[in-house]
Amino acid sequence: MTPCTDIIGFLDDLLDPAAYDDYGPNGLQVPGKPEIQTVVTGVSANVELFTRAQAEHADLVLVHHGLFWAGPPRALDHASKRRLQLLFEADLALAAYHLPLDGHLELGNNALLAAALGAQDVQPFAAHKATTIGVRARFDGAAVSPDELVARVAAATDRQPLAFTDGPDPVANVGIVSGAGADYLEDAIAEGLDAFITGEPTERSMSRAREAGVHFLAAGHYATETFGVRALGERLAMRFGVRHVFVDVPNPI
Repeated sequence: MTPCTDIIGFLDDLLDPAAYDDYGPNGLQVPGKPEIQTVVTGVSANVELFTRAQAEHADLVLVHHGLFWAGPPRALDHASKRRLQLLFEADLALAAYHLPLDGHLELGNNALLAAALGAQDVQPFAAHKATTIGVRARFDGAAVSPDELVARVAAATDRQPLAFTDGPDPVANVGIVSGAGADYLEDAIAEGLDAFITGEPTERSMSRAREAGVHFLAAGHYATETFGVRALGERLAMRFGVRHVFVDVPNPI
């Protein structure tokens, strides 16, 4: 059993959420048991994740997308009440790390996706105010064909990406911004990258990438953001000896 305060303190030190101007609070969002034995990780806070966390006898749920976001306070609807009710009834703590878990150069979604693709020399990419939230990387020693890049993204995310392959052949470097990062295609163009990978496309993505001569791949918001939170759970298991379970709640978006 590990104090919850020790785990949250470790995550805050590791991810440095204060450095990010985020869209909602990072860290502990809902308090629960003071001692943690089992941590469940998942991408997004929702009823299915909380129900399955209860079945795993979890003490802490750690997610990328939490329950609370920026903006004026809103009245709770029945769906929001149900989510909180599940946490309260099980005395289940909830912690969330959003942009810090995109931008981290070791355990972030984008750095880990780059590694899964076989890309190296990971560097910060895609400025979000005072910080960066993505990575750029290169295929060291051997560039890959556009078809090979698409195949590697499909294998890493376990889904076929939407791909507009109108860029160079071979592909020597790539920019990655997971989730809803399509607008950072402009950064990839400005930096002269061969390819850009994100989660969700926008309507303008195809023509913009095609006209700029950059490969554009959208592999799914959810699918591109399973990497970081799972790695965090594994790190907690090694650091504190807690039990870790990653709960997959697939989402086609």
